[in-house]
Amino acid sequence: MSGITTRSLTLEALDGYPLSALSIVPEQPKAAVLISSGTGFPKEFYRRFAEAGAARGYACLLYDYRGIAGSAPKRLRGFRASTVMWGKRDMPAAINAAIALAPGKPLFTAGHSVGGHLIGFCPNSDRARAHAFINVGSGYWGQHKPHYRPQVLFFWLVYGPACLAALGHIPAGGPWGGTALPKGVFTQWRRWCFNPRYYGGELDRLLPNWFARVRQPIRSWGMTDDPIATQAASETILRLYENAVSEEVWLSPGDLGQASVGHQGLFTRKGEAFWPQPYDWFDSQL
Repeated sequence: MSGITTRSLTLEALDGYPLSALSIVPEQPKAAVLISSGTGFPKEFYRRFAEAGAARGYACLLYDYRGIAGSAPKRLRGFRASTVMWGKRDMPAAINAAIALAPGKPLFTAGHSVGGHLIGFCPNSDRARAHAFINVGSGYWGQHKPHYRPQVLFFWLVYGPACLAALGHIPAGGPWGGTALPKGVFTQWRRWCFNPRYYGGELDRLLPNWFARVRQPIRSWGMTDDPIATQAASETILRLYENAVSEEVWLSPGDLGQASVGHQGLFTRKGEAFWPQPYDWFDSQL
């Protein structure tokens, strides 16, 4: 892409852990966007979405959380990682790196799934001007669509525990479908997914956290055919950001000229007609 520079880099998390990252930067960026992945999605999954942003003048940064894809050690058994660590140690470093891509310009965030959750655990998320949530909802199994619940219960109660007993982690692919997951990520996530309030019931034990401090606007996009981030699940998460002005935008696959999109399709070619929407919203915040 003419005038756009793509570079692989290594970030240092707040505790020094090395994180794999990818920057996609136009010649004269008007702002920066930090793109935070869903659980088990490698940063490269979001590359086309980031390239669309760079073509609009946004310097985009993609990164892998510790234990995921390019930020995983050679051996996951015994590796210490959790979702809270992603928010408190990894995302802050990524925010600082994204800001450095467009010095003196505004920062925005775009989070897929857990990428929207982490804002509340991130001590410097207030450096962003606004947050775009894409398919962000709680993982509570009872808020998933009914047809999906047997599949997710099998993962939590049968497949996952068997993998931990045999391997010490969740392997890539198979019934899981994503990248390999560290044990601590799985066990923490599973505990929350059996709580109707998700981790809302644990926030007083997960201190410090900054959900109540978030005051930047949030616009949350969801798909009507997403079996995971349903409207009820979306509202569970947005309620945690009690002091932020938030709004929801719900799209059907037909709105994008597709038969199905689901939980991650907005970042594939199926979602290409959607890509301008977050960047249009960022433009309105400049």
